[in-house]
Amino acid sequence: MQDSTFIGLDVHKAAISVAVAKGECGGEVRHWGTVPHRPDHVRKLAEKLAADGGRLHFCYEAGPCGYGLYRQLVEMGHDCIVVAPSLIPVKAGDRVKTDRRDSVMLAKLHRAGELTAVWVPDAAHEAMRDLIRSRATAMRVTGKARQHPQGFLLRHGRIYPGKKGWTGAYRRWLATVRFTHPAQ
Repeated sequence: MQDSTFIGLDVHKAAISVAVAKGECGGEVRHWGTVPHRPDHVRKLAEKLAADGGRLHFCYEAGPCGYGLYRQLVEMGHDCIVVAPSLIPVKAGDRVKTDRRDSVMLAKLHRAGELTAVWVPDAAHEAMRDLIRSRATAMRVTGKARQHPQGFLLRHGRIYPGKKGWTGAYRRWLATVRFTHPAQ
């Protein structure tokens, strides 16, 4: 793999920290710099790194930024893997985390073959998964929000006489509940 270059990316919302490891085992691993997290800058980065003529192998940690970067790099003809943070080997006592160190570590581990890639969904699958997760979150938040007024009513001795809460009948009853100030 003499003509291969391994690139570790520490990806954030606004910027990507880049580290480069040449293909030879034990070779130099250096922090290349930081680029804005925008498609045009990523394209320019890949073109600069590919100028040597070798094959580029990118990797980055899965996170909230999604898989757009993966798709862009693969469409450009480069290898790219996405790694779950829980699957990245960590040395004991290695607690200081910086963008620079993380990108260098990813480049080293990728070159050594010690990273396990996760499955990357296509755009449609990712959109459906995001929708399902958003709905689940909304349902969980709604349930918690409903508990607050029910607790308030219970503390003030107002108990709904029906069987099931949050129905039309419950909402009508809720609109009729009256409270009196303790001083009255």
